[in-house]
Amino acid sequence: MDINNYLNDAVELLKALVAIPSVSRDEAKAADEMGVFLKTTGIDYQRKGNNIWAVSPGYNSQKPTLLLNAHIDTVKPTGSWTRNPFTPTVEGDRLYGLGANDCGGGLVSLLQAFRILTASSQPYNLIYLASAEEEVSGKDGISSVLPLLPPVSAAVVGEPTGMQPAVAEKGLMVIDGTAYGKAGHAARNEGLNAIYEALDDLIWLRDYRFEKESEWLGPTKMTVTVVNSGTQHNVVPDRCDFIIDVRTNEHYRNEDVLTFLQQHVKSRLKARSFRLGSSAIPLGHPLVERCLQMGMRPFGSPTLSDQALMPFPSLKLGPGQSERSHSADEYICISEIGNAITTYTQLLSALQL
Repeated sequence: MDINNYLNDAVELLKALVAIPSVSRDEAKAADEMGVFLKTTGIDYQRKGNNIWAVSPGYNSQKPTLLLNAHIDTVKPTGSWTRNPFTPTVEGDRLYGLGANDCGGGLVSLLQAFRILTASSQPYNLIYLASAEEEVSGKDGISSVLPLLPPVSAAVVGEPTGMQPAVAEKGLMVIDGTAYGKAGHAARNEGLNAIYEALDDLIWLRDYRFEKESEWLGPTKMTVTVVNSGTQHNVVPDRCDFIIDVRTNEHYRNEDVLTFLQQHVKSRLKARSFRLGSSAIPLGHPLVERCLQMGMRPFGSPTLSDQALMPFPSLKLGPGQSERSHSADEYICISEIGNAITTYTQLLSALQL
């Protein structure tokens, strides 16, 4: 098969996937479709829940193992779509549909690269993994599969990066904050207003700047994104709840950031999870070195992916653009998929890990 055949297979598979609603935790039918394609192309695969993966034939435990990963789930479509998000539509070079860019393009391109690379001997084992629940960092996504895989040496994650390597990625920690007061009648000088109790904390959170900046990721950033308080106009509120979105660079562990914040605010703070830390791959890693040899430009990514859950070196590299993700009328260019298949193959062919 020449590259056009692989490209045609990739596009047809992506069309089929777009037509199947696969919002996080509801990806079963999309995983079924992936299984049909793998079986049709003669690839043996395994499945756990809505995650599906294949290991290159002739697995050799003496060789390093490279993981190719992308996710099959999508976010919910926004109300501003002008097309049916589940109807794949090709207009010129663009294929429109929910998940086409994030991250259907990477999903189908990496699969074609897997097919091409496993057709000849490589100095490494190869695993292709289509994972679930990436958009919600769910427990039944990639973290449920990694213990079942052979030991992985490195990974390529097919998120949309314009086929430039993201060598670092910000972490995420969501913090629930609560300020307490005492209810009273608003007409009398009674009670303790929880909104006012929270106000100093909210201003401090707005103004504080973390000292250590990252070459690739810039500063650690925190943003108060939700505030809720009060029941009616004439009752002094006794509770004010708020949510902080924290994006950490590689200089700060999520646990340490929470401890620091708790020492500087009056409100009660509780992190929902510490598991999504910042990640980075050394510039001297063979994957990065091959990218540089091919003229690619490394950068740091502010967005989160399953890379955060990988305890081995990894980088993000995929077709499409991050700004198209989670937006109305999402699309991927067919030429971007073709370029990705070629680029992945050149990047990984005979790579010494």
